[in-house]
Amino acid sequence: MMRTITKVVALFWLCLACTPGAGNRPAEQKNKPMLSKDAQKVRNYVKQEAVIAHRGSTYWAPEETEPAYRWARNIGADYLELDLQMTKDGFLVAFHDDDLTRTTNVATVFPERAQSPVKDFTLPELRSLDAGSWFTTRYPQRARDSFAGQPILTLQDVIMIAEGYRIKRLNGEPVKAMPGGEWTGLYEYEPDPADNGNRPGVYAETKVPGLEEALARELAELGWLITANPKVIKTTAGKVGIANTKGRFVLQSFIPESIEKLERLLPGLPKCLLLWYPAMQDSLEANYARAIAFAVRHNAHFIGPSIAGGPNNYGELSAPAMTAKIHAAGLYIHPYTFDTRAQLTAYKDRVEGVFTNRADLALQVYGRPGHKAAEILTGLGYE
Repeated sequence: MMRTITKVVALFWLCLACTPGAGNRPAEQKNKPMLSKDAQKVRNYVKQEAVIAHRGSTYWAPEETEPAYRWARNIGADYLELDLQMTKDGFLVAFHDDDLTRTTNVATVFPERAQSPVKDFTLPELRSLDAGSWFTTRYPQRARDSFAGQPILTLQDVIMIAEGYRIKRLNGEPVKAMPGGEWTGLYEYEPDPADNGNRPGVYAETKVPGLEEALARELAELGWLITANPKVIKTTAGKVGIANTKGRFVLQSFIPESIEKLERLLPGLPKCLLLWYPAMQDSLEANYARAIAFAVRHNAHFIGPSIAGGPNNYGELSAPAMTAKIHAAGLYIHPYTFDTRAQLTAYKDRVEGVFTNRADLALQVYGRPGHKAAEILTGLGYE
């Protein structure tokens, strides 16, 4: 996926630099882009020091599965972060990679299609895969038997978790929703008996262009589109309540084309332009300036740059000089991906939120009431 992103984003910045008339704008406008007052209001829908639970967690549970998102909700994260892709039959699912080999048993269930992209599978086919057992093999020190057999989730599943529900199970198996007598891959839900009252928002990345229209429709259908009769979600005093605010859903993408489409289809929703170092390194300073100008022009209220250091070892796009330029344009900063207390401490004073695999650590660094991460999973029934 990152190779694809690198090509798409690098080509975009190259084309932008060559756009006719790009050098003919007034110097003040060209050199000092500034987010509009209206866009700043939308930016402010999202709270400061936002703890964004990256894929729920990649550390404590299998990424983008029900255990990861239920854990992130109960630990007190502000947002449940997910990667959006579309299935062959038109459902939006939470899955990061281009193909399914790293985090599922697709090579066993569909050996002849193991290298096929997510978009080539129907939702019932994806639901037949085990998206949890790989975690036990890779991280035995944090393994739990109940991670085995976890299904790939839909966008609706993640939103329902944010609202305090879970997938309904009977004899340990998910209960299929069959309103028309035929299973389309959807499950029934039930109030989560281990829900502790937190109502986080959802922070969704479009991994590929072309699913923006479906996303807009689904947000409206689920009552999560703040600009079109949003549903009222009951919150509890003293608990996370972002799901019932105008900042309940944040859009993000590495792909400028997708940001443009999201702004046309979903104006008035907070948006984040993600930056990927390999696509920018040929002319880092110039590409950084173009990214900021693009974000301002298309009402991307946040920039999501990478941070340095292990375990990811991404290129540094959140150095003080860089973050100063973002702030000068009225944009806020949500960098990725924080895995250690040292990283969180080093960057926290110059950013407005963090994508983190360790929401438990981020909450501690921000001085918010925390919980013991492993005990949260046990309390949710994962043994």
